[in-house]
Amino acid sequence: MKVYLDNSATTRMDDEVLKSMKPYFSDIFGNASSLHSFGREALAKVDESRALLAKLINAKTSEIYITSGGTESDNWALKGAAYAHKKEGMHIISTKIEHPAVMQTLKALEKDGFSITYLDVDKDGLVSVSDLIDAVRDDTILVSVMFANNEIGSIQPIAEIGKFCSEEGILFHTDAVQAMGSIKVDVKAMNIDMLSLSAHKFHGPKGVGLLYIKDGVRIDRLILGGHQERSYRGGTTNVAGIVGMAKALEIAVNEMEQNNAYVKKLRDYFIERVLKEIPDCKLNGGMEHRLVSNANISFDYIEGESILMLLDLEGIAVSSGSACSSGSLEPSYVILALGRKMEEAHSSIRFSFGKDNTMEETEYTIEKLKEVVAKLRSWSPLFKEIKGGTLNV
Repeated sequence: MKVYLDNSATTRMDDEVLKSMKPYFSDIFGNASSLHSFGREALAKVDESRALLAKLINAKTSEIYITSGGTESDNWALKGAAYAHKKEGMHIISTKIEHPAVMQTLKALEKDGFSITYLDVDKDGLVSVSDLIDAVRDDTILVSVMFANNEIGSIQPIAEIGKFCSEEGILFHTDAVQAMGSIKVDVKAMNIDMLSLSAHKFHGPKGVGLLYIKDGVRIDRLILGGHQERSYRGGTTNVAGIVGMAKALEIAVNEMEQNNAYVKKLRDYFIERVLKEIPDCKLNGGMEHRLVSNANISFDYIEGESILMLLDLEGIAVSSGSACSSGSLEPSYVILALGRKMEEAHSSIRFSFGKDNTMEETEYTIEKLKEVVAKLRSWSPLFKEIKGGTLNV
């Protein structure tokens, strides 16, 4: 049996999404920036898709800017806002558990003289709004807090943060890449100034995303070139990708309630059995404010990478953290931020469920996980030293 439990890394493209995209690879192939009929036909569909994307997050069509995905959107939002407003201040507030696309961009801004405050999170992976308020300075120009964490699924109080930032006149950006399709997003009601998303996280195509920029918000360009995206971002318009992204988000929003209920049932069953039947393991993050798809668990005495590889041999795909960090041997900074020990961070595995998963796959994964953990612990000198080699898995 092959089981895909890495839906936080990417999702399978929905069949309806692929169907909607196909004509724009062959029949309607014109460059949307061209003035002739081929270009106008492509542009008409881009405009229609942009309007749909805007409607689904309660934005204006003029506020939707197409990008290559979440990483570009995060880079653009942070660098664009920072450089556009540096004369007003050079202080930015974020958190210790942001995605690498945000963390690395902030590190680059630090090298350019910006001051960054990284807020702590509690044991459940949640930011304190009062801590954020206390961190604000006279020169604070931007707050960037991710909507939902990519490793542990913790959902931040975005509406509350947005309200505060709006009242204080501070720009507010949120990386909503993991949240989109699982949580209702209303950029107006939540007072969001900039929002990043990526289509492949909600059963759309890879290589396309968007940055919502509220009308009136001033940010510098990131990618120079032509006059695409109302002269804000150069690059040939990805017509098929935009069409697919809009269709995927429409399906995700329309089916959100039923999909969330189904996925949560699988995820909760999985967590309950694993914590009950495998000793010395811990759930990372709280259950209350958590994406319904996410189960991040640390298994004492063994390495997460070893669990991943042995599960892969059994046909089960999981992750030992963010896919964007999978080439690193460093422990997860997200797990460490929860107050976990270094060895617990090294032993964490992220299981992320989706609408295509089944209860049969969940059962299979539980049984194979029990076997894998028992095997690895039987090889572990640390386990033998502490537990005397007694296996009860």
